[in-house]
Amino acid sequence: MRKKDTNRSGLSPAEIEKFKAVLWAKRNEILDNVTTMEIEALRRDRNDLSNLPTHMADFGTSNYEIDNIIGIMDSERKILIEIDLALSRIDNNTYGICENNGEPIPKARLEAIPWGRYCAACASLAEKGLIAKEDHFYTDGRFFEDSNYGNYDSEDD
Repeated sequence: MRKKDTNRSGLSPAEIEKFKAVLWAKRNEILDNVTTMEIEALRRDRNDLSNLPTHMADFGTSNYEIDNIIGIMDSERKILIEIDLALSRIDNNTYGICENNGEPIPKARLEAIPWGRYCAACASLAEKGLIAKEDHFYTDGRFFEDSNYGNYDSEDD
């Protein structure tokens, strides 16, 4: 019996393609959600100019709604970055491998969080700040790790 082709993560090419499709679908869903939020916020902002609140409670409600939208959009932006990094790991044949210990991430975890970088144990350590988590910046369609962000020269392409 022939062993099915897998990469270091233990995932078959078909499974990796499935995860890639899931990642792209989630990415598109988030982009649609963010676009809708931006449009609604702009529409509300235009409408609010003609109906400026005259009571302090109205100002507070309006500020709360704006802060809530900004918080949601920031969370969505962070997930988009993680999704793009996961897609990059697929291209580099490192998808499904924990970035901390180099061990395969269980398929069940990837099914729950397809953009996950760490196995459950290392993710817990990262959340507690016990693992140095790389910061990534997204600029002009390019990712930069924190250490390289200031050293980028666009003429080096």
